[in-house]
Parts: sequence; structure tokens; C-alpha cells
Amino acid sequence: MPRTNTKKISQIIETDFLVIGSGVAGLRAALELSSHGRVLMVAKGGPQENSTFFAQGGVAVALSEEDHVDLHFTDTIKAGHQLCRKPATKALVQEGPARIEELLSWGAKFDKIKGKLAFAHEGAHSRRRILRAGGDAIGSEMVRVLTACARQQSTITWIGNQFSIDLLVLDGQCCGAIVLEELTGKLKLILASATVLSTGGAGQVYARTTNPGSATGDGMAMALRAGAVLEDMEFVQFHPTALYLPSSPPFLLSEAMRGEGGRLRNNKREFFMKRYHKDRELASRDVVARAIWSEMEATKARHVYLDVTHLSASFIKKRFPTIYSTCLRYDIDITEEWIPVSPSAHYWMGGVHTDIHGATTLPGLFAAGEVACSGVHGANRLASNSLLEGLVFGLRSAQSAVDFSSDHTIPSLSLREIGNWPKSPTKPVRDTEKLRNSLRRLMWTKIGLVRNGDVLSKAVNQLTRWEKMLGQTSLTRTNMETRNLIEVARCTAEAALWRENTIGAHFRKDFPNAKGLNWKTHSQSHRPLKTTDFPLTIKRAK
Repeated sequence: MPRTNTKKISQIIETDFLVIGSGVAGLRAALELSSHGRVLMVAKGGPQENSTFFAQGGVAVALSEEDHVDLHFTDTIKAGHQLCRKPATKALVQEGPARIEELLSWGAKFDKIKGKLAFAHEGAHSRRRILRAGGDAIGSEMVRVLTACARQQSTITWIGNQFSIDLLVLDGQCCGAIVLEELTGKLKLILASATVLSTGGAGQVYARTTNPGSATGDGMAMALRAGAVLEDMEFVQFHPTALYLPSSPPFLLSEAMRGEGGRLRNNKREFFMKRYHKDRELASRDVVARAIWSEMEATKARHVYLDVTHLSASFIKKRFPTIYSTCLRYDIDITEEWIPVSPSAHYWMGGVHTDIHGATTLPGLFAAGEVACSGVHGANRLASNSLLEGLVFGLRSAQSAVDFSSDHTIPSLSLREIGNWPKSPTKPVRDTEKLRNSLRRLMWTKIGLVRNGDVLSKAVNQLTRWEKMLGQTSLTRTNMETRNLIEVARCTAEAALWRENTIGAHFRKDFPNAKGLNWKTHSQSHRPLKTTDFPLTIKRAK
């Protein structure tokens, strides 16, 4: 039986700007906001519980003598299958060099060769333009630099172990969020003149993913419930090469390994990529991932192999120290053995729709990074563009939030006005882990690399049943994450069913070659507000 919620919002905190998330986009946004007022950053878990920290490959930027922003633009549009929004893509490649120079001035230690920045090559790039750090630890280095800068700003406050449950919508405007303090279970309301979402993606919706456990689609789901538009949710990038071992979770093997000469073999020991694309291992990620999938199906295997044994052992250890040591822990010496790999869910090209300045369709709400759909990735993200997007659009979203706040002050709201939120009874989930496992299996088998209309339709129906079953679940991190995952999964399945053509990361087996009518149209998910409980919505009488 449903039980009455026993939790009340016990505290109201006011800040000029609220940033939800602690990856590269959130940190860069907070730094820009810090000179314009008080900034409160909240994040679930600890400071390293974000996707940026685990990023390996590098950051793409046109800074070398042989490169140009126009070439970077062309490569991005081509990889995105012409579905990138050109103004956003131009902003990405044109402003990218300045953002990287900025990081260098703040003390970023990118790898160098003879005193000059070292540029690596990755799939679908026409030039060597990938900057790296520590061989394969670019993410942790960027987090280190940005965090050090943020700590120097007295106006920035960072609080961990804070799970954002929902956004506050006051008179049709986002004015903050309801937050659960994970360690105490207390609820508090954070009021802000502008809110920036930078919560990352939703890879945990799939059975195999390279994403950390925190990637549960929280920002996407919160924005959807608050009335914001989600866009291009069908475009989920599957990284071609994640370590495949039955006893271990998927571990990303950087695209740069193929950029440095790594070759793919099937279980017959054959090099197979020449049968799928002229660029072989350096084709775009969607092409390589589906080629691997095809080989696995043809040979009835659960994986293929990535072979770097022809490269020198000293080079491998220096260039890929994290990958080398991690594989060695699983008794695989990549300098001597082929690495078993298979595709894994990696990155959402879709997300909360934003304009070129990071503004969502909900006034007062801004978004940057993987949670957002800025339009720079189109149907398939060009390798290593994500960290650059976080920097460029983290800054842009902050600038837009500052402009918005100049005309909108922090709202006045009392605990009495909120009342006993939520008013409706909440339901506990009997076996959350079982439900999550069922969801992840369904997404992997029904809405994965290869899709079919009939199967997608059945998946949508199942997801709809699960969503109704959860209803207004009890307010714990585990339960709320599960609800968020199901809502994101449903949007993804509905968008995949709607797009009756194959393009980029979206492959329909029943429409394998057809772009179809209006193929350049972007899918959108939008759910008008229907309740005053989830999210917390207040409409004052005028």
C-alpha cells in the first residue's frame, strides 16, 4: 500500500547561481559565474564521481600548425552526418582554442614532445588534433586544474553527497532545486536566480557502459518533468572498444589506441575493418561499433580483439599507462596479448535542448555538457569533442545565466508556502536492483546498436508500464535514480521508434538504407506539467 511521505523540506538556502554537477562543464560555468555573485555547486557522491574524471582519450582542438578551425568544423559536421547545428559547431571549434589556452595559463599539464604540445590522431579526424595528459588521463587533469581554480574563488561553494531530486518551478520559471542530503536524508530547497545543469549522461541505463555509476540521467529526467524539451534522444553513442571480461565491468579502451596503430581482429584472427570502411580502424565510432557488432554476430562471438602488440612495449606503457595497468590487473599484458573488446554505451548526443547560449526552453534553466543537446554532435559525436564542448558551453551557459539574472532576482519563498511536499503518497520500490537489471537488459537487447520497429514498440510499452508502476516513488537516491533511468529510457525508445531511418548512431534494421522524408528533423520529447508534486511547482495568484 502507498504510504504517506514523512519527509519535509526543512531548510531553504539562497544563492545567486546554482550549478548542479561537478564535471568540466559545471566547473567552467561556476568559474565564470563566480565574478557575478554567489555560486553553489551541488553534486551527488564525491568530487571524482563524474564522467569527466574518467575521460581517457583527449580533447580535440585546432591548435597545431597543420590544423585549422575550418577543418575541425568540417570533420565535426561529417561525423555528425549533417545533423549538427552549424552555429553551435562553429562556436565550438572557433572558441575551443581560447578555452584550451586558458587551461594552459591556469597550469594544465598537457603532454608535450620536445617542448611543444603533443597531438594525437583519432577516428574521423583529418588531422592530429587530440591533446592528451598523462598519456591517457586527460579527464583527471582537467578536473584537477578547474577544481584548483574554483577553490581559489571565495564566491564558490561546493557541496558533495547532495542528490538533486527535482527542479523548483515558480510561475513558469526555474528558480532552483529540491535536494536530498544523502548522509542525513534531509530535504532542502535551494533558491537561485538562475540554475545550470551539468549532470552528465545516462549510460547506466544500459547493461554494458563505460560510464561511472553516477551516470543515471538525473538532469535529463528533472528537466523533462519540469517541462523542458529533450532533443535527439535516439542518438546514443556506443564506444567500439571496451574491455570484455565476464568477471569485470566494461573498461574503456581509448580511441587513441587505434589512432596510434591498434588493429581489430575477429575470433578467426582476421583483420576485418577493411570490409566495412576505407578508413578501417579510423572510421567514425558508429561505423566501427557496428562493424564489430556484425563480426560478433557472424562468428557467434561475444567479443573481438584489439591488437597493439606490434607497437613497442615501452611506447604502450608510456602512452597508455592507465589502460596498461588496468588490463594487467585482469591478467592481460597488452604489450604481448590481444585485448578482448566489444561495444559499450558511452555518450548521449541528445539531451536537454539548448540554444547556442546554453539556455533551455524553461526560463531560468541552463545546461551544458553531456546532459545538454547543444547541437554540436548531430547523429554521431566526433571523438574527443565532448570535453571541448564542456569548456565552451560551460562558459556560454554561465554568461547566459548572468544575463538572465540581471532581470530576475532570487525569489522569496517560505517553508509555509511549500507545505508538506510532496502532498501525494509515495510508494516504496520492493526490489530496485531487480528492476534496474531488467531495465538495463531491455535497453541493451531492444534499444542498442541495432534496432527494429516491432521490438522498439514493445520496449516502449514495457517502459511505460514500469514508469506507471513507480509513480511517485519514495525519496531515496536509489529509488529516484531508478525513476530517472526509466524516464530517460522511455524518451530514448520513443525517439528511436519515431525516427524511421538509419543515420549515425541510430541504426534501424527495418530501415537500413533509407534516410526517409524530413530526415534532418530533430526528435523532441516534451511532457507538460501535470502535477504540483513532481517537480515542485508553485503558481502564485497575480
